[in-house]
Amino acid sequence: MAGSSHHGHTPAAWTGVIIAFIGFCVAGAFMVMAQPVGFWVGIALTLLGAVVGGIMRMMGLGQKDEHPVHQVGSRQEDREPARAES
Repeated sequence: MAGSSHHGHTPAAWTGVIIAFIGFCVAGAFMVMAQPVGFWVGIALTLLGAVVGGIMRMMGLGQKDEHPVHQVGSRQEDREPARAES
């Protein structure tokens, strides 16, 4: 792959995924034990992981949008012309 990409290896991503994983495990355990309240607490934890990850990204702890794919509306003169491979 050209260039370097972090693929989500940031404090925001790790924190959000860990919280969501714990919530998923809690929901799964309580689902097996047939305890609906515990299941919904686990679902809430899973959603909390997404919220915490998003907040941390807004605080600057997430991946920066430096990759050309993430740039919207790049200028025409900055682009390289397309070339055919032979």
